[in-house]
Amino acid sequence: MEYAVLADSGIKVTRVALGTWGMGGWLWGGADEVAGQQAVEEAIQNGITTIDTAPAYGFGLSERLIARAIKALGVARESLVIATKCGLSWDDSGNTWRDSSPARIRQELEESLKRLETDYIDLYQVHWPDPNTPIEQTAEVFRELWEAGKIKAIGVSNYNVEQMERWRKVAPLHTLQPPYNLFDRGIEAEILPYAREHGIAVLAYSPLKRGLLAGHMTPQTTFPPGDSRAEKPEFQGERFRRNLAIVERLKEIAARRGKSVAQLAVRWVLDQPGVTVALWGARRPGQIKEALGAMDWSLTEDEKAEIEAAFAQA
Repeated sequence: MEYAVLADSGIKVTRVALGTWGMGGWLWGGADEVAGQQAVEEAIQNGITTIDTAPAYGFGLSERLIARAIKALGVARESLVIATKCGLSWDDSGNTWRDSSPARIRQELEESLKRLETDYIDLYQVHWPDPNTPIEQTAEVFRELWEAGKIKAIGVSNYNVEQMERWRKVAPLHTLQPPYNLFDRGIEAEILPYAREHGIAVLAYSPLKRGLLAGHMTPQTTFPPGDSRAEKPEFQGERFRRNLAIVERLKEIAARRGKSVAQLAVRWVLDQPGVTVALWGARRPGQIKEALGAMDWSLTEDEKAEIEAAFAQA
């Protein structure tokens, strides 16, 4: 098991964390609550102590599943690192919008504490920047919650460099959570270097590109109603087939190390300078044990070159 510390927060995390977006069901075609809870239990039983969630993941469902799993296992709350978020509101029809106003953040924190059945959050993160609320106002309320001990570390998700700069003038910033995987490398130009320079821990989400890098899809793969991947161009037509061809080449590279393509993809993320944690999403038991094989090894320079060649050839 690999561990790291979130910036200067003192919080020790497993370098692979459980991601719970999928088990909440929202934009994934529905949820299986029993399977979701079992996935959380399996992660904890296999030594993954870091769990990332958000109220919007099933509109509270994923947070409740985490609480149920902790209670079912009888593990000490202090043995786990729970990261959740705020800043997304929703209505009864499942429509969402950004709201990082101070009043909304305070309300969301209390609701998350109740659903998670805890009295503190290890890592509290703004889910998305809110164009209608000045960043300084959001940062100020986070600083207050941190100083009060209700949250142990402060993070943002999907922020750019300019937004992080504004934040850091008002409050500490321990973590950033951006999307990052072999297909999506946009953070490499400015965001990742900024995080390295300023000691901000990076928690990379979607390292498996919403299942594309899990290695189970074929050109015949379809997605159920309510699964947003059905509308994404990278999961359609010729682009989808080209992406799958890259995955097949990556499988060959992984196999030589006795690894799955998912393990290789997550290892690649973890090997990037500045990346602290990769979030491994799971919706049911059986999906999380594989994550253990992404830790405690590294890619060679030759393997990294082969990976780049696979993309260049495509």
